[in-house]
Amino acid sequence: MKKLLAQCLLAISMFGADIMWNSSYEQALVKAKKEGKPLMVLITSETCRWCRKLESTTLQDDEIVSRINTSFQVVNVTKDKSIYPKNLTAKMVPMSYFVDPRNGKVLYSMPGFWGTEDYNSILDDAIQKYKK
Repeated sequence: MKKLLAQCLLAISMFGADIMWNSSYEQALVKAKKEGKPLMVLITSETCRWCRKLESTTLQDDEIVSRINTSFQVVNVTKDKSIYPKNLTAKMVPMSYFVDPRNGKVLYSMPGFWGTEDYNSILDDAIQKYKK
């Protein structure tokens, strides 16, 4: 019985996982350098409905969450309120940036809301550019 309960709890814990956001750009950058992973920076604003849609749909998808947690160090910053490099500008939000932590260069950027299929493709492109 205990074994069955443990298996059920493990299965449940695999679904509904959250993205492991870092609390600051600097923290994410340090971890990305240490782990040899690209840095994903999501810039949002407090009043952006497309930001909320991205957060509540695409970034809740189990496959997307798993890929992001496995392949990136991530941070969500608020436009005009958080501290992050000035070269990561966001004329529109949401804005997804993928940064090489070794030199701070932007590998790839994508503005706007994207569904899961498209966001998976964006993640593929960012990983491919990081490996070059």
